[in-house]
Amino acid sequence: MAHTLVDALSTDPATVVSRLRSAFDTGRTKPLAWRLDRLGALRALLTEQADDLLAALHADLGKGPTEAYRTEIGFTLHELDHTVQHLEEWLRPKPAAVPQAFLPADARVVRDPLGVVLIIAPWNYPLQLALAPLVGALAAGNTAVVKPSELAPATSAALARLLPRYLGRDAVAVVEGAVAETTALLEQRFDHIFYTGNGTVGRIVMAAAAKHLTPVTLELGGKSPVVVEPGADLTATAQRIVRGKFQNAGQTCVAPDYILAIGDTAAELEAQLAVAVREAYGDDPAADPEYGRIVNERHFDRLTALLGAGRVVTGGDHDRASHYLSPTVLADVSPDAPVMQAEIFGPILPIITVPDLDDAIAFINNRDKPLALYAFTDSERTKQRLTEETSSGALVFGLSVSHLAVPDLPFGGVGESGMGRYHGEYSIDTFSHTKAVLDKPLN
Repeated sequence: MAHTLVDALSTDPATVVSRLRSAFDTGRTKPLAWRLDRLGALRALLTEQADDLLAALHADLGKGPTEAYRTEIGFTLHELDHTVQHLEEWLRPKPAAVPQAFLPADARVVRDPLGVVLIIAPWNYPLQLALAPLVGALAAGNTAVVKPSELAPATSAALARLLPRYLGRDAVAVVEGAVAETTALLEQRFDHIFYTGNGTVGRIVMAAAAKHLTPVTLELGGKSPVVVEPGADLTATAQRIVRGKFQNAGQTCVAPDYILAIGDTAAELEAQLAVAVREAYGDDPAADPEYGRIVNERHFDRLTALLGAGRVVTGGDHDRASHYLSPTVLADVSPDAPVMQAEIFGPILPIITVPDLDDAIAFINNRDKPLALYAFTDSERTKQRLTEETSSGALVFGLSVSHLAVPDLPFGGVGESGMGRYHGEYSIDTFSHTKAVLDKPLN
């Protein structure tokens, strides 16, 4: 009994994985009832502990309660409720046609749980990006190790305290820590690894997974462009770009990274973006309780070093002591400027002018494939061309960021922006083995 208690409380990666694998091997995670029960427990955690979670998110990133609830707790609840509503249907065996030569016979496709999965979460949405994948892992009948980001320590501590309490130590374990702990986790054999973060660490994760032939999902990032064409309603365009770009102080993997303003749209768009920022955050965004802060000094210094890349249209104010950087729009930016070399991941939005759609498409295609591509246009021909002539994780017309909230759409990258997909039924695919079953009578 004492040994069992020690194992249950241990955060040693090998012990944790062994405990979860033993629980999985009993078969208790496979019934629909177990899966729904665990999802119900996760829902209870999110609702009963909402105040503590919001406080943790504010401590880590300065997130205001409205934005934090909407993008972290509310988002995850929506994903969870959608999964619960459809899970029984998604898990039904799907019949497959059998060639005439094999008849009489029955063929079907079933989804098997994988086993023990590892979810490595980032710091920018430290609750949502730990728990939304966990919804899929549990719904698919797996046990899971969650590794929160050490750069969001308050949220990490809350997850470590609450997840085992609500979900049980035989379903989910939380391992906190930094590089050493993550490295030790990656030495273990998992049945799937789900990583959200940057490409540099993504390569390390993939190399570690290769040693065990473990499949991976890599949710990475990149420079997500925004194409704005003449004729678009620039007032609405600016409002919708600002809403997506400066949420979480720009620290969003699918945030608009830069604007490609076609033709003569740049000048009017600049003015409308400045108005939209004032409408969203007032004359002093630092005083707006809903406007967040940069996660740490290292990222603050990296971002403020980019401010000299162009003419400041609006913003540019910053305070290192509080990690505050105002919503900033830069114009007259060169494609070769430092701000255009890597994902910005902060509240800086450069505008680049291009003469026509051909140049915009060429600009996008000459760079790594982005996690999202946004376009504001009234032209159906433009929409068709962007759909057919570009490659991105997602393509969104008339909005920014909002495609994440559509659970029947897959979310994931392509090329440098990642591999694999999740949300809704796609999460069940990710965390399951799709097994072929063929049954022919002997007589």
